[in-house]
Amino acid sequence: MGSLKVKTPIYPLFSVLSSVIILVFGLITAKSVVSSIYLAGVWLLFLVFGYWKSCLAVLPFAAVMSGIFCGITYAISKDITTTYAAANRIVAVCVALIPGIALEPVLMVRNLSKLRAPRMLTLGMMIALSFFPLLGKETGRIREAMKTRGAGNALNPRIFHRAFLVPLVVRLVNISDTLALSVETRGFSADNKNYTVYRDVRFTWKDAIFALVLVAGSVVTVII
Repeated sequence: MGSLKVKTPIYPLFSVLSSVIILVFGLITAKSVVSSIYLAGVWLLFLVFGYWKSCLAVLPFAAVMSGIFCGITYAISKDITTTYAAANRIVAVCVALIPGIALEPVLMVRNLSKLRAPRMLTLGMMIALSFFPLLGKETGRIREAMKTRGAGNALNPRIFHRAFLVPLVVRLVNISDTLALSVETRGFSADNKNYTVYRDVRFTWKDAIFALVLVAGSVVTVII
């Protein structure tokens, strides 16, 4: 995931809002051909603004998930329109993930701190954004350990419980303790005390252009 990060991402708060806008408008217009054009346009917009790694990363996932869900939907409904809408919904979710997977968690924390958001919100955001990448790494390490030790097929319930689930729970407890100590040593507090941001996150003309294009495209999509 670290290789997907963007050096100069759009304004962090816009990253979250853009994900919400893309998801909402993608779901609203899912049954229309315009929805596919809208999602393709947003994908190209991210590509132009330097998110090419994330844009390419979501393509195989979108293709696989669309194939699975479209197959299930068509098998149940036997309706092309419903199947097409299901494909658009999956693609909307994948495109909405692009700004999130390319954003450094610390930038979002700095942005919220700069806006003087409640410290509990900032703290929760920091922990949430840091936890899932750590969870992915720990899951990968457990799988590698299983292969090294010849633990067998993880689909076997007994093997899954003893060789995967138990080590994962232990690692999650250790991760939570480490995150708690990290937050404490860095001086985070739930109190609304005065604090400063080491590196400021600034709103630029690039962010304004991105927001205007995205909002304009979303409005035109709904009108059409």
